[in-house]
Amino acid sequence: MAISQAARLATMLMLLPLLLISCGVGSILCSSMTTVHDNSTDMISLLDFKRAITNDSRQALTSWHTSVPLCSWEGVHCSSGRVTKLYLRQRGLLGRISSSLGNLTFLRTLGLSKNGFTGELPPLNRLHRLEYLDLGKNPLRGTIPDTLTNCSKLRSLDLSANLLMGEIPLGIGLLSNLRKVWLSSNNLTGTIPPSLRNNSHLEDIVLTDNRFMGTIPDEMGSFPSLVYLGLAGNMLSGGIPETLYKYNQSSLQYLYLYSNMLGKTLPSNFGDTFPDLEHLCLDNNNFEGHLPASQYFRAKTVKRFFQQFHWSSSRFFW
Repeated sequence: MAISQAARLATMLMLLPLLLISCGVGSILCSSMTTVHDNSTDMISLLDFKRAITNDSRQALTSWHTSVPLCSWEGVHCSSGRVTKLYLRQRGLLGRISSSLGNLTFLRTLGLSKNGFTGELPPLNRLHRLEYLDLGKNPLRGTIPDTLTNCSKLRSLDLSANLLMGEIPLGIGLLSNLRKVWLSSNNLTGTIPPSLRNNSHLEDIVLTDNRFMGTIPDEMGSFPSLVYLGLAGNMLSGGIPETLYKYNQSSLQYLYLYSNMLGKTLPSNFGDTFPDLEHLCLDNNNFEGHLPASQYFRAKTVKRFFQQFHWSSSRFFW
């Protein structure tokens, strides 16, 4: 009896490696099948996107066919078999942006700028990995959806040169990784949301040529890495907030505030606050007094750009 048990134990030990190998192969097969299934989901989503295109005059999507591997399609980039980037900038595409793109849950970059997409922005709230969104220079209408704030990893947002209206969602302050916000040349209204202060890593804030009202928020001085501040072409009133020049904004290079209803007198240390400022435009406002003398203004900004810009509408004197 003991010999029989020993024999059975020996047999089990001999079969154990084979069993482990079998389980491993099974896991690999299951994993592989899951990847294929998920990849198929990406393909279905992109084919839905293609069906919403009404004109592909440059034949940018001719490779988008089930007979061609998904990751070889024009404008499609993959990692581990999943679609992580869709980049079809300036391809002459006309139509609507299909909501199916919201199913590309591994997408990190979505670039569809300079096309002819119409309709409203699609729901992208499931794209939790999305980092770069560029839908600029399309005739897109409607409002900026609140659900966009679910894209918690978003670093760059460009919706400029569309036909968007309404206010900037207050929830934009939840996008703590945001570096660049380009919303210029739309029909956006309301005030500039103070919640932007939560985006402490912002480098570009470009809201030019909209219909924003109210004052420039004090929170504009909360961005130590700010390089580009463009608020021109709105209906902003009041003065330039003290916080913008009270703290040394050494990184600021572009300051565009022209064509608003801004007023008051610029502080004497205005130029010294921005040692790296290269582009300054404040014309078509109601500023009074002297343009503050500054070694930076004279050596860099005004010397290079005074002839380029017109100050006649603001009552500056030297």
